[in-house]
Amino acid sequence: MNEIQLEKVVFEPGKSFKLFSPRLRNTFLWHYHPEYELVYVEADAGIRHVGSHISGYTQSDLVFIGGNLPHLNFDYRLRSEYHQVVIQLREDFMGNAINTSPEFSVINQLFKRSASGVAFYGETKTIAAQRLKRLENLSSFYQLMELMDIFLFLANSTEYQVLNGDDLSLRFFLKDKIRMGAIYEYIDANYNRKPDVNVVAEKVYLTTPAFCRYFKRQTNMTFTDFVNQYRIDMAKNLLMQDKNITETCYAVGFESLSYFNKLFNKIVGQNPSEFKRSWPGRDADHH
Repeated sequence: MNEIQLEKVVFEPGKSFKLFSPRLRNTFLWHYHPEYELVYVEADAGIRHVGSHISGYTQSDLVFIGGNLPHLNFDYRLRSEYHQVVIQLREDFMGNAINTSPEFSVINQLFKRSASGVAFYGETKTIAAQRLKRLENLSSFYQLMELMDIFLFLANSTEYQVLNGDDLSLRFFLKDKIRMGAIYEYIDANYNRKPDVNVVAEKVYLTTPAFCRYFKRQTNMTFTDFVNQYRIDMAKNLLMQDKNITETCYAVGFESLSYFNKLFNKIVGQNPSEFKRSWPGRDADHH
């Protein structure tokens, strides 16, 4: 069982940030690092999994993640071509300037929000993406200046969603990210079979009743509800990749088509055929 990994981020000498385009689509990399991370990815449909938040994204995603907030690689399980821009910032990025300079106060607020993970949508995402893609053409100094300007632009935007509530469950979660990593990895490997609550409880050295209480406290969901939510998110991905409803239902581990339709409707707010019909002509950011 590979538990959550502490990613060791290596910076080039003389650089306070790292700009790169990772390609890890076949790896389940549930990881964390003390560095801040801004991720932009373009793909048909992917999984966004940051802290205790799991959802799908369509067409593209732009997320700012604070230090030590566990997350899954955004290109996990992508089937089609994709493009990704990732920026990682040193823990002491800009020294104390962001915390102390009044000119940076708006950016400082953004950096504080990033502790819960922040996803951007609409025009903000489109404009920021264009600017991020052009960064590699600039010299080091101007990359840094443009990056600060992009952060200012994001900080002033109202088109964002905070992914994890600043509540007790996230604090529990952060304290216990290793155990949660093992649980998520088990669910990811088994959601299309029959995930067994007894097996996963044993993996993290808890009795089944203690595990159920622990899991509910961490995620505000029962284990069964969480697995079903995960299956439906996977199903949305498959439907957006043009799989048919019956094969999607069985591929994500449901044995009854009528139950799949009912649950999909309950979680997504429309049935699978409506969802499939409305893709790709729908608002990609609110689902």
